[in-house]
Amino acid sequence: MKQLILASTSPRRKEILKLSGYDFSVVSPDCEESIPETTPEEYVMELSRRKALAAGALLEHAVVIGADTVVSLDRILGKPSNKEDARCMLKKLSGQVHTVYTGVTILDCDTHFTRSFYEATEVEFYPLTEEEIDAYIRTGEPMDKAGAYGIQGRGAVLVKRINGDYYNVVGLPLAHLMQVLKEFL
Repeated sequence: MKQLILASTSPRRKEILKLSGYDFSVVSPDCEESIPETTPEEYVMELSRRKALAAGALLEHAVVIGADTVVSLDRILGKPSNKEDARCMLKKLSGQVHTVYTGVTILDCDTHFTRSFYEATEVEFYPLTEEEIDAYIRTGEPMDKAGAYGIQGRGAVLVKRINGDYYNVVGLPLAHLMQVLKEFL
């Protein structure tokens, strides 16, 4: 059996992939992450492809999983660059329905066969007060997450409802990934 590699430094993706029951290793992908303006679907699939290819270039006899997640509401919201950026994102999301996109690319390092897909999940926020936004930012949680929130942490209290895959919002659509991974393992 080929070695399974997760090309991501995200602790959340690592936790989710552990649920699959597969043994895997983690590699930090070194790739260019700036992409010209495009659709959220194309954006996450391209970045997931770049991550899988960057990690896979160093490996043999392995299957590599690359992933990238963004939040979209009129525009792509990545990770905030600072607290003010996080505040702007959370104000924008307050009381709104937005979409979380995760792109996934699986690469067989021996055959160079790749398969990319994306998952989209709608998330609705409760209306947030300035005090709620500031209190959440003070936790530090928003600073390394797309859209400036983590549904799996304290950000859960911001979310009124979701329509779709919960794990997609966290950063890796596990059930969809397991279906596609059958082609590789």
